Amino acid sequence: LVLIGYRAQVLISSVATKRSREKAIQKEKAKSSRKMASNAAAPFWRSAGMTYITYSNLCANLVRNCLKEPYKSEALSREKVHYTISKWADGKPQKPTTCSDSPEE
Repeated sequence: LVLIGYRAQVLISSVATKRSREKAIQKEKAKSSRKMASNAAAPFWRSAGMTYITYSNLCANLVRNCLKEPYKSEALSREKVHYTISKWADGKPQKPTTCSDSPEE
């Protein structure tokens, strides 16, 4: 009876170790697939030395330039940025100057 109990314990422990090995293998596969998924889209813009913001701005400019004329001019006008600069002299601001980032102005 003791021999049967010992064999049962060996059998149970071998099944348990097999299951734990299978779980460990599944965890490693899941971990490696997550790593691959997170790096899948990044290399083509990251390897070019761009940030995601630079890449998305480049794509947006390409799409805007592909538009037909009434829509293209509207999209380009929305892109303009205006800002004011005030020079300071003797601790007081001088008259502000309005500037734009577009080259035609």
